[in-house]
Amino acid sequence: MAFESLASRLQATFDKLRGKGKVTEEDVTKAMREVRLALLEADVNFKVVKDFVARVKERAVGQEVLKSLTPGQQVIKVVNDELTELMGGGQSKIAVANRPPTVVMMVGLQGAGKTTTTGKLANYLRGKLNRNPLLVACDIYRPAAIKQLEVLGKQLNIPVFSMGEQVSPVEIAQAAIAHAKEQHLDYVLIDTAGRLHIDEALMGELREMKEITKPHEILLVVDAMTGQDAVNVAESFNDQLSITGVVLTKLDGDTKGGAALSVKAVTGTPIKFVGMGEKMDALEPFHPDRMASRILGMGDVLTLIEKAQMEVDEAKAKELERKMRHAEFTFEDFLEQMAHVRKMGPLEELLGLMPGMNKMKGMKDLKIDERALNRVEAIVRSMTTEEKRHPEIINSSRRKRIAKGSGTTVQEVNRLIKQFEDMRKMMKQFTKMADKAKKKGGGFKFPFFS
Repeated sequence: MAFESLASRLQATFDKLRGKGKVTEEDVTKAMREVRLALLEADVNFKVVKDFVARVKERAVGQEVLKSLTPGQQVIKVVNDELTELMGGGQSKIAVANRPPTVVMMVGLQGAGKTTTTGKLANYLRGKLNRNPLLVACDIYRPAAIKQLEVLGKQLNIPVFSMGEQVSPVEIAQAAIAHAKEQHLDYVLIDTAGRLHIDEALMGELREMKEITKPHEILLVVDAMTGQDAVNVAESFNDQLSITGVVLTKLDGDTKGGAALSVKAVTGTPIKFVGMGEKMDALEPFHPDRMASRILGMGDVLTLIEKAQMEVDEAKAKELERKMRHAEFTFEDFLEQMAHVRKMGPLEELLGLMPGMNKMKGMKDLKIDERALNRVEAIVRSMTTEEKRHPEIINSSRRKRIAKGSGTTVQEVNRLIKQFEDMRKMMKQFTKMADKAKKKGGGFKFPFFS
């Protein structure tokens, strides 16, 4: 995951300060030296690191920090504020034209994931913002680029505008905008040509397209895994085109995170979206404050809540709460909840959003075996409807049949049924606690639902 090494280094540094009753200027200087090294190792631009450390140190050695009741935590707050500011301060949303359609030019080098990101952005606009986008195939040079966009459009059920490889990209873009107006489509996403490196021919064509189409957004797609090179690419494109935003792809990969921390400071251009996986819904708006919080080990509860809200139906959640209160929770419910959680993303990623999880013993190196979850799912799916609703009827012969049907062992089936029964007992205990608290007029709330 991105920032893993940087986050680990910074958290270790600030853990030393956190518990101190008194923090001296020397303590701050020492901590900032470690912060500087950690940022440079994370491939953050040298000048950005120098300015960042100077700003933090200036604020951290102020009287209001060193003489506060919790100076260590105040220093961490300063770092959190400055990290947030470094990455843009607040969320920078995608433009909306006063008169549709909003024209968005997608630019970048080959291999950064530009065409796929264009599809993901269209999917985001339709699914999250209720917009009607049009994908425009203007990369007439890369073999199969047009076909790739058409396949994505078909997969997402989003229209694609194409005029083949013999028409100039500028003409295609102009015709696409006219088409979008006729069809009352409100976003035009132009997938432009990339190159293996920046050259005058590429930039000349993009400048001409910008001049003719007058886009409301020029989004540069860069691969976060290229580190400092991504920042250099952003600087070059910005000099030539005055880009309005950056989309960082592959931020879920083994990236140091330097690009995310440098690009805004170097180009003055905000990161608007980040790619967090290969699936077509794995494009997220970039929140500098949430990212800073995650880097410093404070979790990202807001993103976790948003993911949950997208997957959970309110009426179903209330019915599930009722079932849990009355110990009526079944394997059918279990299967449904498992599907909801897995839709939210990889479990390791979800745990990483929870505050303090990385500090819990054993959590840092925790690897969740998704195959083990698949085995659990296979066991439940091998049960009959009656068995799922009434697990108490699952006797020895039924357990053998379920094990055979799911390709698992009887021991695994026994273990799952035992864990399920233990969970139901725990829910009963929570219910009793809630009832007692209610009678006493207390404020106990049923976990997860109230």
